[in-house]
Amino acid sequence: MRLYPRDMTRACILGCSGARLDAEERKLFEASQPFGFIVFARNIENPAQLRALVGELRAITGRADTPILIDQEGGRVQRMKPPHWPDFPPAALFGEIYARDRTRGLEAARLGAQLIAAELITLGINSDCLPVADLRHPEGHGIIGDRSYGSEPNVVSELAGAAAKGLIEGGVLPIVKHIPGHGRARSDSHEELPVVATPIEELDRTDFEPFRKLAGLPVAMTAHVVYSAIDPESAATVSPIVIEEVIRGRIGFDGLLITDDLSMKALRGSLGSRTGAAFAAGCDIALHCNGQMAEMREVVAAAPELAGRAQKRASAALGRLGTTGKGLNVAEARALFSAMIAA
Repeated sequence: MRLYPRDMTRACILGCSGARLDAEERKLFEASQPFGFIVFARNIENPAQLRALVGELRAITGRADTPILIDQEGGRVQRMKPPHWPDFPPAALFGEIYARDRTRGLEAARLGAQLIAAELITLGINSDCLPVADLRHPEGHGIIGDRSYGSEPNVVSELAGAAAKGLIEGGVLPIVKHIPGHGRARSDSHEELPVVATPIEELDRTDFEPFRKLAGLPVAMTAHVVYSAIDPESAATVSPIVIEEVIRGRIGFDGLLITDDLSMKALRGSLGSRTGAAFAAGCDIALHCNGQMAEMREVVAAAPELAGRAQKRASAALGRLGTTGKGLNVAEARALFSAMIAA
């Protein structure tokens, strides 16, 4: 029996435990009808297997535009790797190219993202957790590091915008992260809760600026970071103050707001309480990644129906998936891209 009608979408994105769905996962997904799914390296063996898994996930919802997410940034963070897929460079390389030749750097970032999209779209994956718009700060933890395009807001916003454009041109939805900025965090939010004590005026001038310039993008992912000058008690993901006054206010982002992975150790409490707190703070979609069944059940139970402004934002985001990337000559584009980054 379904927990919810098939036309009632839950405001959550879930992962699965392995390369194939088991019976318990299928039952939960069919009953709960999540907005989308996310795949990781543990879910990937080869192109045929991944394509089948993605097709199975999408068939569960019956929605052709069901978001299937992946973290395919390049560098340290790419779930699809050789020998089946190309090895893409980290964001920092595009910053280095940009420093020598702005036009070439922007084109390399755009074309690289378009080539990533070309790989994803053949598998049915239509959403990439890219670009990273966090600034690189010398005091920041290495969890961002070369995933950032650089330390200057204008450079980062231009290169991140170019990457987002490349994904959209390839038929893939970009998800900008980690709003309002993870670069100053001195610890890894996968392992503990980072606290940034920088004054809001300085954050507004620096870390918030790339996200402000990218505020027209359709989807953003939150940062599990406490900004003590704004809200000393709660990470951005679960802070009504940060979401309302900074993300929706100072930055001006009115797109679909997705949490970072709720199972990360930066957050406290049960998965149900974390999910409830994220929605109470103003997030639109809860993301849970590790595929653990007990945790997913808690997230599903706490996630509301996707409705109201959140549903409108979701529809607007999915409406950006207007192209398929079929016009790209992948072999020629790969050769050009290789020459650009080698130079």
